[in-house]
Amino acid sequence: MLRLEWSAGTILLRGGSPPPSIAAFFKYDPRVNCYRSLAIQYRWIVEELERAGLEYEDDVIHAPPCRFNKPRNLTLRDYQREALEAWLRERRGVVVLPTGAGKTIVAVAAIAMLQAATLVVVPTLELMDQWERAIKRFLGVVPGRYGGGDKEVRCVTIATYDSAYLNVEQLGDKFMLIVFDEVHHLPSPGYRQIAELCAAPWRMGLTATPEREDGLHIDLPYLVGPVVYRRYVRELAGKWLAEFDIVRVYANMSREEQEEYRRLTSRYRSFLRKRGLKMRGPQDFEKLIAMSVRDIEAREALLAWHKARRIALHAAKKLDILREILSRHRNDKVLIFTEHNDVVREISSRFLIPAITYKTPEEERRAIMRMFREGRVRAIVTSKVLEEGVDVPDANVAVVLSGTGSRREFIQRLGRVLRPKEGKRAILYEVVTAGTKEVRVSRKRRRGL
Repeated sequence: MLRLEWSAGTILLRGGSPPPSIAAFFKYDPRVNCYRSLAIQYRWIVEELERAGLEYEDDVIHAPPCRFNKPRNLTLRDYQREALEAWLRERRGVVVLPTGAGKTIVAVAAIAMLQAATLVVVPTLELMDQWERAIKRFLGVVPGRYGGGDKEVRCVTIATYDSAYLNVEQLGDKFMLIVFDEVHHLPSPGYRQIAELCAAPWRMGLTATPEREDGLHIDLPYLVGPVVYRRYVRELAGKWLAEFDIVRVYANMSREEQEEYRRLTSRYRSFLRKRGLKMRGPQDFEKLIAMSVRDIEAREALLAWHKARRIALHAAKKLDILREILSRHRNDKVLIFTEHNDVVREISSRFLIPAITYKTPEEERRAIMRMFREGRVRAIVTSKVLEEGVDVPDANVAVVLSGTGSRREFIQRLGRVLRPKEGKRAILYEVVTAGTKEVRVSRKRRRGL
């Protein structure tokens, strides 16, 4: 009789050659004198064996039996119920909902309904904390944690992407369901192995924007499943998210900034024309970066591009505009986003605003967020730290002083101020340098709202 066995991120087939219906999943491994497949294929292998009516023994998943109480205080909104129903049809797929729309609730409802051992994978320790609170609150159980020094597997276990990647060979046979929060991280060359070396037949991805600049999101249907449900910010604003306005404010460069910007962009464009290069996407720019390693002209052109971009992102007039916005919203809670940490520090020093960067110690970060929640701090300036997986309480004004063309970054920044509250209307200011590429970048990142 055929027998399926777990083996450190793979499945061994013993007892004979794979029948034609599953032959494509396996390769012969002479080291163990049997056939081997990636663990991700487990569901499809079992489905094909069942469909063919073949007898087999299954020793792949070693998940503990799980029983949860009926979820407490868990009421699904209409779109959350639709998302859950769409996912349950195949028990695979990606749910796309805006930041603040309650993606976690959809996953918790699925865990409760399936009564299955579950691994939740998250990008940050702060998200681990948020998930732990949600599991305790709604399911009444204490989850295990894998990350930040913890290594404890329970019926529901929460792991960071880094910890799951490093330990997937030990974790991959312990769960029936795997939930990837912020699933857009998954297709990267390293993290994708979490999905490939895990046998869990049921998979859910959660994100506000599945698309990646490098195009690797095309692998999500294989790793997790296709997008099964999607709602946009504007569809939910007013009822489930705060009403909002987006205001673009133009900053004019000084004469010196204009002259330097034109000189630098002219040098960059001249190089492209000379070499017959066209910048149609990230791949073309990556080729230029590769050229710059050995080509001094390419290196100088790339340096000119970076300097010109920095002038556009951080024109001096932007800080004058920020001062006006802060004065106008002195009674509101304001989040300020900028691209570079040195500018974060400058704003913090000039306006006496607490700053949070990747270097901010965890204890200090928690203290700043607590003071913001209590109203003792009215504004915070940050680079990218508060964009993903951080619950920012009561913020209703966001100021984007600089950023990329990424729609995900923009949606996440907007999402920081969309938590619903009676009578709340959020506002996001985009401060854009006039006459630069930043204007086009601003238009690009607004798509998909």
